[in-house]
Amino acid sequence: MKIAIVTEDGRTVSRHFGRAPYYAVLTVENNVIVGRELRQKVSPHLAGMQAEEHAGTGPHGTDPAAQSRHDQMAQTIADCAVMIAGGMGQGAYDRLATLGLRPMVTDITDVDTAALTCARGELVDRVERLH
Repeated sequence: MKIAIVTEDGRTVSRHFGRAPYYAVLTVENNVIVGRELRQKVSPHLAGMQAEEHAGTGPHGTDPAAQSRHDQMAQTIADCAVMIAGGMGQGAYDRLATLGLRPMVTDITDVDTAALTCARGELVDRVERLH
């Protein structure tokens, strides 16, 4: 199973999906990490692509421009089954699910621990951390 985790340093789970510059992509088989990559991630908040103030009536990040940015961020990890972050917007969460990735929000801070916990089916999706 390939699991993507947003990170700034390859070791720590980032607290914000949109701001993290990388994905740590870990391949887990039989509860062992057998592969590890650090992939660049489109980071709208860092690249000056931050969304204009949300003027719509729906949740943050659900407008067409935001969905296009979420699509760009997901392209790099299209081969993964799960994407883990320490926090993210509701729009990004919903869009990733629509694209076939299972988004999960966690309070675990270590990338390896988060990946192994997820692969065992024990990762709690902390949807209360969505904004």
